Amino acid sequence: MAQGTIGNSEFDRDTALTRREPGTPGTSAVFDADLSAGWTIGHAVNGGYLLALLGRALGGTLRHPDPFTITAHYLSASAPGPAVIRTEQIRASRSLSTGQATLLQVDEHGAEVERIRVLATYGELDALPEDVRTTAKPPAVPPHERCLSSKDGDPATAPEIAGRLDIRLDPATAGWAIGAPGGQGEMRGWFGLADGRDPDPLALLLAVDALPPAAFELGVTGWVPTIELTAHIRSRPAPGPLRVSLSTRNLAGGYLEEDAEVWDSQDRLVAQSRQLARVMRTF
Repeated sequence: MAQGTIGNSEFDRDTALTRREPGTPGTSAVFDADLSAGWTIGHAVNGGYLLALLGRALGGTLRHPDPFTITAHYLSASAPGPAVIRTEQIRASRSLSTGQATLLQVDEHGAEVERIRVLATYGELDALPEDVRTTAKPPAVPPHERCLSSKDGDPATAPEIAGRLDIRLDPATAGWAIGAPGGQGEMRGWFGLADGRDPDPLALLLAVDALPPAAFELGVTGWVPTIELTAHIRSRPAPGPLRVSLSTRNLAGGYLEEDAEVWDSQDRLVAQSRQLARVMRTF
């Protein structure tokens, strides 16, 4: 695979948008997209990939370029193929812009179905002050060569998205893969794109929902679809692989929360998220 760069990579090609006219620049827009089958888990398109796609659409609509906070409600499972994204700027000030976006597809009956609705606030990451005061610490993840890759398993059972990513899991949080979950509700690992493209804010939106669910380490099996996800982008990431940690503390009533932290190669906390997910099958 050719080395990917920001703006010229598989991720960028698969999140490319075609802007329709009419649309009012700076206030609203309509985009055509083609959801790639390469980012699926089973028959559904990955939620982080979709979040990045909508994030790109809002970045092409709002006055400011970078996502600061973005909240997505996943209304129905997205399928590979054509989609339409409609965006609208709600408010803009000197430092922030707030907008909304929705992704729609046509179902097998020819009816338009809303898949995702997003509300987001954008700004300029490069304009933020450099002062950092934090008690957060990066996760302790073993070196790449001591972590587990999807290539270590049966390729026939790996989801399509595994071929687009370079994920290396901490063996201490991968007991579920051999039928021995640790029971701690944690997942840690390295995250990168398979073609070596460096991370940017859109890649961070993918990263917060790219690792296997932390619920797997509780003994949960099967599909764990996201109901709602809120991501905070805190800084533009430095080049190099990212470290991601996931945790869940409460599975009740068939739903659980999952908190994510994403750290860059300079040990900076560059993204955080929380999602509510549904457990379709428990134990």
